[in-house]
Amino acid sequence: MSDRSQRGKRGAAKAPEREDGRTARARVTKGRIIAAATELFTTAGYTGTSIGAIAAAAGVGEQTVYYAFGTKKAILAAALDQAVAGDDEPVPTLERAWVREALADPDPRSQIRRQIAGAGDIYLRAAALLDVVRSAATTDPDLAEIWATNIQQRLTVQRVFIEELTRKTPLAGGLTVGEATDVAVALLSPETYNLLVRDRGWEHSRWQEWAATAFTSLLTTLPAAPLPSSSPA
Repeated sequence: MSDRSQRGKRGAAKAPEREDGRTARARVTKGRIIAAATELFTTAGYTGTSIGAIAAAAGVGEQTVYYAFGTKKAILAAALDQAVAGDDEPVPTLERAWVREALADPDPRSQIRRQIAGAGDIYLRAAALLDVVRSAATTDPDLAEIWATNIQQRLTVQRVFIEELTRKTPLAGGLTVGEATDVAVALLSPETYNLLVRDRGWEHSRWQEWAATAFTSLLTTLPAAPLPSSSPA
């Protein structure tokens, strides 16, 4: 048993309040560091960003950054996780509300629409940071590991979506679940999103419409009618 469990009632009553306060302050500090690092990574690049620069931009000491994260790689990984999730809660993608709602939707078209809206929301937050990781992964083993993990995570999520979709409508052209998953990952990749939206100037909503039409046409036997680009209510 820990020393904390042995304290008297008075001490036990105060401990949670002090601990909660420390936890809250630590979370705020980590959030400032992540926000500063994200800005620097996406403007100066990963190699061009130092721990000192992150600390200065966050308004904390370098030692605070090292204490909170340990390494620059860990900062990037945390920043990417938060950008993908949209918050700092430790909830996996497959347990997020938008994923559960998409999977539970009985209409295959509506599932696709929700799925693409969710992916689009992620890329609005994380596409620039994902491009930093992808660009540096060819020369930095630490970033290569983060990039490989991200690809595997996307494959895992898309396979769950595809498996659920097959319960609602047949896959096109004799595609296996594995093949359909690969196509889904390619269609809904950050590389494709950045190419069309950032480099070619497409509106985000146009990307959603294109992705929904391409997804439906390539992966299902449903008529390839364009799907609405707006997120479901």
